[in-house]
Order: sequence, then C-alpha cells, then structure tokens
Amino acid sequence: MKEKDHEKRRFRIPKKIRVIFYSITTIIILGLLGYAAILIGGKLVADEADMVLDATTVIETKDGERLSSIYKEDRIPVTIEKIPEHVQQAFVAIEDRRFYEHSGVDFRSIMRAIIKDIIAMDKVEGASTITQQLAKNLFLHNDKTWMRKTKEVMAAVYLERNLTKDEILELYMNEIYFGRGVYGIERASNYFFSKKASDLTVSEAALLAGLAKGPNGYSPIDHPEKALERRNVVLKSMEANGAINAEERLKESNKSLGLELEKDNSKPWVDSYVDLVIKEAAEMHDMSIEELKRGGYRIVVNMNDTIQQIAYNHFKNDNYFPGNTKGTQGAFVIMEQSAGRTVAAIGGREYQLGNLNRTTVSRQPGSTIKPIAVYGPAMMKKEAYTPYTLIPDMKYDYDNNYSVENADHQYEGAVSIYDAIRYSKNSSAVWLLDQIGVPYAKKSLEKQGIMIEDDGLAIALGGLSKGITPIQVMESYSSFAGMGKMKKSHTIERIYDQENKLAFEAETNSKQVYDAQVAWNMTEILQETVKSGTATAGEYTKALAGKTGTTQHPFVEGKVKDAWFAGYTPKYVMTTWMGYDQSDKEHYLNGGSEYPTKLTKAILSELDKHEELEEHFSKPEKVTALPKPVTLPQIENLQASYRFGSFSFVEGELSWKGSSDDRVIYRVYREKEGIDERIGETEGTTSYTIKNALFGGNRYYVVPFDPLTKREGERSNTVKLEW
Repeated sequence: MKEKDHEKRRFRIPKKIRVIFYSITTIIILGLLGYAAILIGGKLVADEADMVLDATTVIETKDGERLSSIYKEDRIPVTIEKIPEHVQQAFVAIEDRRFYEHSGVDFRSIMRAIIKDIIAMDKVEGASTITQQLAKNLFLHNDKTWMRKTKEVMAAVYLERNLTKDEILELYMNEIYFGRGVYGIERASNYFFSKKASDLTVSEAALLAGLAKGPNGYSPIDHPEKALERRNVVLKSMEANGAINAEERLKESNKSLGLELEKDNSKPWVDSYVDLVIKEAAEMHDMSIEELKRGGYRIVVNMNDTIQQIAYNHFKNDNYFPGNTKGTQGAFVIMEQSAGRTVAAIGGREYQLGNLNRTTVSRQPGSTIKPIAVYGPAMMKKEAYTPYTLIPDMKYDYDNNYSVENADHQYEGAVSIYDAIRYSKNSSAVWLLDQIGVPYAKKSLEKQGIMIEDDGLAIALGGLSKGITPIQVMESYSSFAGMGKMKKSHTIERIYDQENKLAFEAETNSKQVYDAQVAWNMTEILQETVKSGTATAGEYTKALAGKTGTTQHPFVEGKVKDAWFAGYTPKYVMTTWMGYDQSDKEHYLNGGSEYPTKLTKAILSELDKHEELEEHFSKPEKVTALPKPVTLPQIENLQASYRFGSFSFVEGELSWKGSSDDRVIYRVYREKEGIDERIGETEGTTSYTIKNALFGGNRYYVVPFDPLTKREGERSNTVKLEW
C-alpha cells in the first residue's frame, strides 16, 4: 500500500507546469472563442447591402455630352482592372504597406503605432489597415460607441474572408471621399485632373492618395502647399515600398500639382429636359429618384442641344410674352415625328431643376383641340364628311342652354370643313361635334391617350374641366405628321446599368389613329392655316402646318387666359403654350395665339440656320393630293353683244372678268318669270356664246360655281342682249 502511494507521488505533475498548461489551454480556448466571436460578429456587423456603393447616375446625349448628374454621393465606380498599378501602389504605400500580407488587422502596425504614441505622449500614428478603413466607412460610419473598434476588426476579418485583396482594394478606392463632394478614384480623377483614373500619372496618383487621410486639410485647391508636401510624402512611401525607385521619386517630386480642374458643366437650359427624363424614368421604368441617386445608371437621352438652347434663349425674350404683369409663363416641347424622340423641352421661363414643368401641366387647349377631337374623327367618316363638305356657319342654340359664337362674330351661313379649320369657326366645330356625337369624339381622343371626363359640346372648343398637357397635344398632332400614326414621345433612348450593360432601349411606339388620306388632307389644310388662316403671325418660309388656340379669361372680359400653337414640319412636331400659372383679375394675357405662333416660327427660323429644314411636305404615294380651295370671284362687269357666227347666224356673246383659277365654273342663267333658266356653263373661260340670238330682248346673268364644295357664289350684274 505504501509502495502504491509512493508511486502516485512520483508521477504527480508539478504545480507550476500544471498552471502553465492550464493557462495556455485557457488562452487557446479563449483565442478560439474570440476568433469565433470575431467571425460570428463580422457577419452581424457587415451588411452586404452596404457593400454596394452609391453611384452617380449620368444623363447624357447620344453624342456622349453630359447633361446632368444625379447622386447622393458623386461617385462613378471603376473596376480594379482600369486602375493602373502605380495608382494602386500609391494608396497601399501611404495607407497600408503590409496590405497584401495581413488578414485584415495588422498587429505589427498596431504595436508600432502604440510605441510611437507612448514616446510622443500623444496619438501620432494610426494603425488601421485599408480593410479596417473600408469596414468602418461601409458599416460603421454612424457608430460612435466604445465597441466601434471591436466591430471594425470583426468587419475587417469578414471582408478578408469573403473578398480577394483586389476586390477589397477596388471597393476601397471607389469608396474614398476626396473632398469637394467627390467620391471614388474615377470622379476624383475627373474633378482634379479632367481625366480618367486609367490616365493618371505617378505624381497625380500620389496627390490623390494623400487626400485619403484628410481631404479637406490636404485640399490642393484650398491648401496647395500642404497638398504638395503630402504628395511628396506619398512618393517617399512608394519608394520605400518598392513601387518606384529613387530616380522616379525625385522626378515626380519636382513636378507641380498640375491641377486641371473639371470645367463647370452647369447648363441651365437643360434643366427642363432633365426633369422630364427623371419623370419618365419614374413613370415608365419604375426608377425612383432615390434609385437614380444611388444606382449609377447611364441614361442616354434624345435631347438636341442646339434646339434646346435656341428655345431657351427665345423664352427669355419678353416681346413674345404679352402678359399684363410679371410672371408670364410658357412651355415648349418638340419631338421627331418619325420615332417620337423628344429633342427639346422648356418647362417654363427661368426654369430650375425641380420647378413646375409646364410641359406636363394640363390646360384648356382652346381651338388646338378642333382637329384632333372634331375634324379628324369626322373625316374618318368618309361617306359623310370630306374637306370640302359644307357645314353650317351660324349661331345655334343647343340643349342645356348652350350656345356658341365665332370669335370674330362673323358668319357665312355655310363653309367647307377646310375653311372651318383654316379660319377656326367655333360655330361649325360645335355643330359638327353634335353631328358625329360626343362619345365618338371621346373614343378617338382615348385612342390618342387623352382621357376626359367631360360630355358636353364645349369639348369642340377645348372647354375641358381638367384640360390636356402640351405633351399630349404634341403627340396627338404627330398622327397628322405621321400619316395617321401617332407616336408616343420619349426622352430616354437607352439605359445602362452600373456595369455598363444595356438595361433598356427605346422602340418606336405608334398607334394608327387616322388613315393616311385623312392625315394628308389635314396636313394640307393646316399648311394653308399657317399661310392664310389663323396662324399667319410671325415669319417662317419653309414647310409648316399648324393650328392656333386661345381660351378666354374667366374674370377679365376681352382678355386671354391660355394661348397655344400646335404644329409640325416634315421632321418635327411641336407645341407652345403661354399663360400664367394662376389666372385671376390681376393676371391675364393682352394678346392671343399670335404670340406662341410667332415664338414657334422664330425658333424654327433660328434652327434652320443650323439644320436645313424641309421646304415642302412630301406627299406619300398612296394618297391623293387635296385640291386647293376655290375662291369664287365677284362678277360685276358682265357685258353682252352680238356677233355673226358661221353660216351667217347671229350669235349673242356674253363676257366678263373672272378668276385666274381655271377650275371655276361659270353658270349662265336667263331670267324668266318664276324660275330662271340655266342655259349653260363654262369652265375656266370668261365668255359664253348664245346661239340663234337674232331676236334679242332676253336678260342674262352669270353665277360662279365651286366644283369642290358644289356651292354657287354671288350672281353677277344682269345684262340685256339687244341691238
């Protein structure tokens, strides 16, 4: 028994060894637990959604001209492959020399920093690695708690375990703030040197790398001397890290800062258009403003900078705006009729981003609605209505005590549809709407994308409770310009995502509203409206078809609330509106549609200096030309005489002064008791021979006749054939 006890004592482990063993074991266990905590904590701290950096959305023309940038943080991400090696090394050398050696936390650097801080009795050197800086900026930017540093380590380890070194460095260089509202190496290169990151020199890279620590304190704009000193420190670090040699370092250190600041690209004339782009992105592509600010899209738009600037400059001219006081507003929008591309838009005078864009505000359209709600739909009923169908032009009283008057209070009794459009006859438009029916007209408007709640005959004159927008008017008129096919307008042609992959490309969106013949007939009529009808104001010598519109002021008699012109050339369709945002007794227009007509023609005339516009509309092969209206002459000088005809017969000769239009038919009448007798007619000639007229005494007169409208004009004076 004693021997066994002695044996146990002989194999007992000394206490000191046991303490060491337990201590090491405890340390290992605690280390493992700590490491596990770091791994688990890293997953909790790091949110992968935060690793997707906010990126600037750029709006540019098809020529690559940048119009605007939309961002929360002004950043254009770039891949590591597009960042030169010397640029990468500049950041590594100054921020984290052992970046490629550690696993997120550099304990050697931490110890070195602690020693230097103790010696200096102050915090003189940081020890955060690039990975830690990235973790802090991505996940902990709002964290001010005492656990922040621990979380930073956790997140850094998480990044190292889930990303490659190149991926970490790429994310870091895209995330950095460089001052002046600029984020990321690409935008910093753009801003400070007007170049891409791929084109940075060594000294330029060193300057930008130096900004990472203190973008404001080392700003090359505000503190050029400090920036130069900091850049040279970076160059020394690059030499120490083996990125450059001593000769290169000396050469680059002797260079100036070499700033070439990005030019101020502010373009106030594009703001209206940009707002339309943002609205279209939201409505057509479900892209909110927040998504645009963060998504890094590249949006290619259809804006024509020449047209946009011309329109913008003309809108600054007060002579085109006949308001009685300040604040007269306007809107102008124009698109290519072939594909619906909106090439320019002015949402108001002195417009700024976010203002009320009046191209999208509904107004009462006045007479601009007549072709699209009344005459176009009516002429689709070809068996009933053609351009030369006669319709009443007189005062009428309709149900519900509704009556209408012509603007000039002049009535002809009957006019052709052609002239009713050309001279904007209110009475004729309302009568025709009553004949074709309001439901039929509304159905045609719906086909054009115009939904109205109104059911009254006032629709014919633009008397709508909610109105329609200038863009809607433009799109509707595109159906006439496009041979019956209405084009849906669009500002956005293509959208690329952050990886520059095509996400959307526009297609021509058209709808058949009229047949080609009706559209061509309307084009012929609206051309004549510009030449000799209600749209003669202003100067423009080339092909233009259009219609004016005016609404009366509700509070001030004889004054105007809204003034319009809607029209098109062979290439473009456009609408111009003028008025006040709020109409009251103190705000009205002293003039009507002649002002937007003049303005539109002035814009087109200026555009013609930059882009030769067409002289004529080209008639499509499958349509028939619409004859010009016949103007019947007033015959006041009818004369009668005798002459000897063949075989010695005596003939009577009537002659008169008529029209130069040889389409006019002249009907010859002989007076008789009861009903006068039509004895003959002649086409284009101004004389008529009466056979066997030996015995005179008869009285004659001539009446001109329009073969298009089948309407007679006024009779001539009466003559008596006698010896």
